[in-house]
Amino acid sequence: MTTAYPAHRPRRLRQSAAVRRLVAETRLHPAELVLPAFVREGIEAPVAVSAMPGVLQHTVPSLVELARECVAAGLGGLMIFGVPEDKDEQGSGADAADGILNVALRAVREEVGDELVVMADLCLDEFTSHGHCGVLDEEGRVDNDATLERYEAMALAQAAAGAHVLGLSGMMDGQVGAVRRVLDAHGHDDVILLAYAAKYTSGLYGPFREAVASSLVGDRATYQQDPANAREALREIELDLSEGADIVMVKPAGPHLDIVADAARVSTVPVAAYQISGEYSQLVAAAERGWIDRERAMLESLLSIRRAGARIILTYFALEAAAVLPR
Repeated sequence: MTTAYPAHRPRRLRQSAAVRRLVAETRLHPAELVLPAFVREGIEAPVAVSAMPGVLQHTVPSLVELARECVAAGLGGLMIFGVPEDKDEQGSGADAADGILNVALRAVREEVGDELVVMADLCLDEFTSHGHCGVLDEEGRVDNDATLERYEAMALAQAAAGAHVLGLSGMMDGQVGAVRRVLDAHGHDDVILLAYAAKYTSGLYGPFREAVASSLVGDRATYQQDPANAREALREIELDLSEGADIVMVKPAGPHLDIVADAARVSTVPVAAYQISGEYSQLVAAAERGWIDRERAMLESLLSIRRAGARIILTYFALEAAAVLPR
């Protein structure tokens, strides 16, 4: 009598940690992780962000120390966001040489040199009194082309401050081309442009808005992408590539892993993904309540982003993950 048995036994390749490690298709490495960080003007010591447990608004000195930690941990980069004391309608502090972001960029670059990729958020939302990513016209709408002029000024200021990478996060039409042209015209042709090519409007940005003391009233749906659309993301990616983007990014990462995979399929440059504040805070809050294993859930979330095709992951878990990942 013939005993029935499976014709194939995939479980053989799962029988031990050593075997699973041997055949793993996707791996995480600290060098692929970028830590987003906030530097705030006018404080004497770091301030905790209540909606993001473990995340701080830094002083310039504490940010420099954080950069040293990133180097020691083998991280790929540090993305810096500025939190100014004063704001106006034009976001004047964004391109001022003594603006908090540019001061911090210089300090960090002087400290770490080329040991860590120093990234600057290139957007006006932290610096404008209305909280939008661009300047407004007389009717209160974001003026795309006038905003590009502000982005050009920001780009020159950030390049002069020493940023290796400029993260164009405003989702203005033509922003990559405008910034690339002005940088090249002023001798900054080696500055890398990270295009937030597919940045979706999302309900998960709330904790970030606390972190940057956002002044936003309303939403950004007229310039950030509609979560209902996928083909539109591919068009945005193609446009940014045609304008000279060196890296393209999808944000948020977790809710849009299909877009990360599509981007990896079509992009001729590295694809990044941003695990945003709300994604971080959800995991942390559930772990604090004992509902999930924090480390396991953290690593699973990052691995899924990497598996979808992102070569670079921006995550507030970067240092925590690096501490448990093989080097």
